[in-house]
Amino acid sequence: MSTQAPRRRPGGGHPGSRPAAARRRPSRRPTRADLYRRKVVRRRVGAILGMLVVTVVVCTVWFTPALGVREVEVLGTADLTADEVRVAAAIEPGTPLVRLEVDAVAARVRELPRVAGVEVERVLPGTVRLTVDEREPVAVIKSPGGVHLVDATGKDYATVAQPPDGLPELEVTPDALGAAVAVLTQVPESLRRDVLGVTADSPSDVRLALGGGREARWGSPADTARKAAVLEVLLTRKGSVFDVSSPELPTVS
Repeated sequence: MSTQAPRRRPGGGHPGSRPAAARRRPSRRPTRADLYRRKVVRRRVGAILGMLVVTVVVCTVWFTPALGVREVEVLGTADLTADEVRVAAAIEPGTPLVRLEVDAVAARVRELPRVAGVEVERVLPGTVRLTVDEREPVAVIKSPGGVHLVDATGKDYATVAQPPDGLPELEVTPDALGAAVAVLTQVPESLRRDVLGVTADSPSDVRLALGGGREARWGSPADTARKAAVLEVLLTRKGSVFDVSSPELPTVS
């Protein structure tokens, strides 16, 4: 009796098996919903990472001395020293720059009598820059205790042993100080150079002592520009007293 081998089906392999290609599922292309979900996930992960970075930066800048004050730089001083300004500013080393109260620092520096103004700047990574505007004297008041310096605002801000060269002397009552300084600072520079002193018993009785023993009776600070123009003409005449307190009716005697 003869036996025959079972026939193979076309394509080979066991009769009960499928080809490998038939067993693999075809790959599915992502749908729009899948792409949208992936995009949303990426955005959320990016947002979380961004928030973490911002949080770390804020904590570093705000709460740690990493960007704290290491140096206080002082500019613009003449008679003051940089150390005097630093002491007045009272800035604690290591204070985070972003937490530095610049208005409070400026207010403390302005308490120095010689300071007319100050600019406070934060300079990364750890410097505070103080640019000081010192007062400049326009006149002096002599007293037994020394020579008082007076600036353009009429402030008596310092006392020195010797008066600076070229500044006129004020001999005025306290209520007339502002008027005397106003006249002195408003007259033209050509006239101001000839003023040796200013006297005033009241705000309406300002008088200028000029070189050559001459005197200009000014009156009040009103119409200073007009009075100065009239006085310039009067000074071409001979005389010792030039009254321009009423510029419409000036006199020379």
